[in-house]
Amino acid sequence: MIKIKSPTRVDLSGGTLDMWPLFNFVGRCRTINVAIDIWTIVELDPTPQNQKIIIESLDYQQKWEFSSLGEFLKSEDRKIFLYQATVKFFKDKITSGFYLKTKSESPIGGGLGGSSSLMISMMKAFAEMTQFKFKDIHHMVHVAHNIESQILLTPTGTQDYYPAVSGGLSILDYGIEGIDDRVMDVTDTPLVDNFLLVYTGKTHHSGLNNFEVLKACTQNDSKVLSALKAIKDISEDMYTAIQEKNWHKISDLFQREYAERIKLTPAFTSPEIEHLSKLVIANGATGVKICGAGGGGCVLVWVPPSQRQKVIEACEKEKFQCLKSKPISPKELQPLKWLMSYDL
Repeated sequence: MIKIKSPTRVDLSGGTLDMWPLFNFVGRCRTINVAIDIWTIVELDPTPQNQKIIIESLDYQQKWEFSSLGEFLKSEDRKIFLYQATVKFFKDKITSGFYLKTKSESPIGGGLGGSSSLMISMMKAFAEMTQFKFKDIHHMVHVAHNIESQILLTPTGTQDYYPAVSGGLSILDYGIEGIDDRVMDVTDTPLVDNFLLVYTGKTHHSGLNNFEVLKACTQNDSKVLSALKAIKDISEDMYTAIQEKNWHKISDLFQREYAERIKLTPAFTSPEIEHLSKLVIANGATGVKICGAGGGGCVLVWVPPSQRQKVIEACEKEKFQCLKSKPISPKELQPLKWLMSYDL
């Protein structure tokens, strides 16, 4: 039995810029994400004694059984497209049946990169089963995001996948020569102490929101391009604040980012997000950050420890769900045995 778990993430700055070719429109830029202990979990049990394929999704509360790999890959059930696309990548090395069970702890449409994390968890599991090794983290992410794009039929970014592989604080630099990835440990920092994740109760569709931005940019929409450049600059300021340990600047950077993000498309916000934002600020929080492409999902609330309980009680009174989660260090992940090379 192969057991794998991968973290989801909260994006702190630079979101949307990770989608090709948007970062080419504003010049070299970076995104910053932190891995969190809301996990996707995969159990993969090879069955050398037979060719039967069994897929079980604990999220859908559904199980599928197929007599062979060929029958499984021919199925037209949309709920298993993600499984099929992942298995197709490894199929030449799969010599027996298997029982695959998956679960995501992330709320559906939570904006935490749950589907990307699940993709990485499955790729780790099948790489272990078939003894396949990716060249490096970029190779693994490249395959994962292209597979997911095939399924979603929309352009996809890459920032969600890196924290699922490495954990920690992932700093990704995007330029014409590719992506550079650096990982920092944020254990015992204010990022942990001030971190509160709240689910609005409304799902979102990141692909649609980001596609609207891409479409506007290709039409040379000056307002959207200006907002993207501002988001790039805010991400630079976020990186500087983290490097210099000026954690007190984080809440202002979140507020600046929110103001620019809703200029990209109004769909990035929602009545639920706006209500939650006003509620937590009124009760002692100092900033909020829309997770992912917004429109619903989760919101990161930056709150001093002394005000944390007050904010939680105010959120729960309004039926918002405060998630028990925190940033995790790279040390909390399994060894990166699926990669030929990677330096943390």
